[in-house]
Amino acid sequence: MSGKLHRALLLIAACALATSASAHIGTDSGTHAEIGFIDGLLHPFTGLDHLAAMLAVGFWSALSARRLWAAPLAFAAMLLAGALIGQAGIELPAVEPMIAASLLVLGLLVALRMHLPAVLAAALVGVFAVFHGAAHGTELAGSANFMAPLLGMLISTLALHAAGLALGRAARNTSLVTRLAGAGVATLGVTLLAQLA
Repeated sequence: MSGKLHRALLLIAACALATSASAHIGTDSGTHAEIGFIDGLLHPFTGLDHLAAMLAVGFWSALSARRLWAAPLAFAAMLLAGALIGQAGIELPAVEPMIAASLLVLGLLVALRMHLPAVLAAALVGVFAVFHGAAHGTELAGSANFMAPLLGMLISTLALHAAGLALGRAARNTSLVTRLAGAGVATLGVTLLAQLA
């Protein structure tokens, strides 16, 4: 593995150890009436929880799946469904704990290189994606054009999944790096869960 790739993967793992993370545009429903497509496009890069989840889904798929895009596409589809639920004003219980739990689980899946059938993998990440999407949809509920920022967010989410796939494929033969990356994401999940307790 090249030195640049090794450094990039270690940087991702180190970033995931940070104690402060929030990918959400805001916490108050209806306060973001002026956001648009570019805001949505940039949104997944502004919070470590969302960034880590997107990369981890792709990374895990590259390590363990025969159908590389099954889990990433399921995540994106269910993120959209969750956002529409949130935008409609339907409140899901325990959204923030579920987002934190998703990081813990995804991190462990990466670190352990766990293989799951494609349908089960897609269902697992899909459940977590609903909560990620619901958090964002609730925040976007007051925007003048809800679909524009949501489209931008979906495009960036798929791009991050693709980046995770590329990193995972490059790191396939380096178990130490994959364990570090997975442990970093899992640690971020534990940290967020502890902050919510």
